[in-house]
Amino acid sequence: MKILALIPVFFCLTAKISAQKALQPNMVRDTIQVSHRELPGARIEIYKQVGETQLRMNIYHPPGHVAGRAYPAIMFFYGGGWRSGTVRQFEKYCHHFAERGMVAFAVDYRVANRQGTGPLEAVQDARSAMRWIREHASRLGVDPERIVAAGGSAGGHLALSLAMIRGHDEPGEDTTLSTRPSALILYNPVVKTSKGGNGYDRLGEKGLALSPIDHVRPGLPPVFIFHGEADVTVPFDQAEEFCRKMQAAGNSCELKRYPGKKHGFFNAQSIQPEIIELSEAFLDRLGYF
Repeated sequence: MKILALIPVFFCLTAKISAQKALQPNMVRDTIQVSHRELPGARIEIYKQVGETQLRMNIYHPPGHVAGRAYPAIMFFYGGGWRSGTVRQFEKYCHHFAERGMVAFAVDYRVANRQGTGPLEAVQDARSAMRWIREHASRLGVDPERIVAAGGSAGGHLALSLAMIRGHDEPGEDTTLSTRPSALILYNPVVKTSKGGNGYDRLGEKGLALSPIDHVRPGLPPVFIFHGEADVTVPFDQAEEFCRKMQAAGNSCELKRYPGKKHGFFNAQSIQPEIIELSEAFLDRLGYF
């Protein structure tokens, strides 16, 4: 009788455990969905909505910032081949530059794995993000003439596109607001999307229109690039060629080479302090601090 009495309890527990297991994949997906776009401690604002997709801006203000004062700003675009990625990639960088007196932004944008989009939509989102910051500069406490764009890999391409690529705006957007940053800090950036470059397999001939190396001209903002010599995802020689072209056009382009380092090396905790320090030194030479 005791055994028979326990049978319903056993099946109830089994059903409960099965239900919990069935829920786990959704719970994991929900966690990822939140973590890729929001940073702990950041002020979150939606800068753009496309259909049901809300794109978020993670904002860190300097400690003790004063309302009405205009601070220099830095915006970060994560990498991931325009397919994936998370704003957490530059969380440590945002904290550091906010501590140094800048308003720091970590920008979410559309990618293939979440929205089924490609490099063009990512470029449109980057341009929308810069215009949103400029439009709301007074409220955000940002100096619209001192906004630095930074990013890694595909995020570096988005930062470059703000300065170098013309057009490719979100339909209906106010294009009187400039997307040009005042300086660029790039971490193994995609500098070429034309034939032989990243993304060409997806863009085809349209890749030329989005390819920074093919749109170098005089009067571009100063650039600092961190790049590993062993990078096979974005070959080091492309970064070298980009810098040579920039300098030949009279622009400032500094390339910090890292022998033996591969793609994404800047994500390693062991090397981040050095990279952040050199990034800060670059901005210090430009008078940001």
